[in-house]
Amino acid sequence: MPAVSLPARRATERSDPGPPPAAVRAAFALWVTAVAAGAFETALMAGRAPADGIGAGLAVRLAVFTAAVLVALRMRRGAGGARITLAVGLGVLGTASLVVGPLGYLLDGGSLSDALARADALEWVFGASRTVHLAAVLTAVVLMFRPSANRYFRRSG
Repeated sequence: MPAVSLPARRATERSDPGPPPAAVRAAFALWVTAVAAGAFETALMAGRAPADGIGAGLAVRLAVFTAAVLVALRMRRGAGGARITLAVGLGVLGTASLVVGPLGYLLDGGSLSDALARADALEWVFGASRTVHLAAVLTAVVLMFRPSANRYFRRSG
């Protein structure tokens, strides 16, 4: 019996990886949570900042938030490159941007107890949002690399 060869799949074609596992669905929800927290923090900062000069910062943040949601949607559909983009872009670089200010304050001799004692209600709300934001990012990164997620991304590649 002659061997039957199947045509090679083109690089642009992707196999259907099936529905995303719970880890990927949860990671997606956490990326959306992180974006929502970032948007909330931006609104809080915009309320305190002088009106002049805030436009460029808002435009950059809007672009980052939009890109994050679009990349997270691709990740949820099984795009391994999107998973790496989220892990490096937001998981590493984004996390660094979230913690550089507080760490700089502490490294410059600032006291956590003094900062907490001086904090007003808005700063407490901002801090709570930043905590949710950071926890969502770190947890999403971990979930994207769980064994079930790894199998899902391998099937789609």
